[in-house]
Amino acid sequence: MPADLIRLVRHGEVYNPDGILYGRIPGYHLSELGHAMADAAAESLSGHPITALYASPLQRAQESAAPWSERFELPIVTEERIIEPHNWFEGRKFEFPGALKHPRAWPKLINPLKPSWGEPYKAVESRMLAAIGDAWAAADGGEVVMVSHQMPIVMVARSVKGMRLFHDPRNRRCTLSSITTLARRGDRFIEVDYQEPARELLESAIDSGAV
Repeated sequence: MPADLIRLVRHGEVYNPDGILYGRIPGYHLSELGHAMADAAAESLSGHPITALYASPLQRAQESAAPWSERFELPIVTEERIIEPHNWFEGRKFEFPGALKHPRAWPKLINPLKPSWGEPYKAVESRMLAAIGDAWAAADGGEVVMVSHQMPIVMVARSVKGMRLFHDPRNRRCTLSSITTLARRGDRFIEVDYQEPARELLESAIDSGAV
């Protein structure tokens, strides 16, 4: 029996004192506040029939999945396809339009519709929807939690709503430890809910490392 719901959970706050774009760089773990956010997300669905738990291989996602694993007594299945996109600016501080002052970066900024600085939006959409579809089909009913990252989750949310994938990253609706919920209707997924269980912690959080 396939899943009733797919819960796309973003990781909590990352310890990133230098404010760089960490992307897929290893070693970026949750801050103390980030662990509290991850706990709040898992607690918000306490009592729900969570039957499977997936997480991106990156440390911040694995740590954010840990409270779900403990609360619902589920193993964390590492899913490579829900990882953060690769990005040319990884390891650097990136501010727009400040990046335009550096000629070396110009070729990477030439096509924001793709985008030219990293993994194409369409590629992220495709791998995310494939992973979600497989998790939905493999489930034993109930609800599936998939702990991922901001841009991949935004790609899915925009895709299922029929919106263009190109967007202003500053206006993304996907806060730390937020939960975007999908349901299957016929041959497609639709968004049925969006929650911010860590809302009270967001005011003191720093969210500067997403791509």
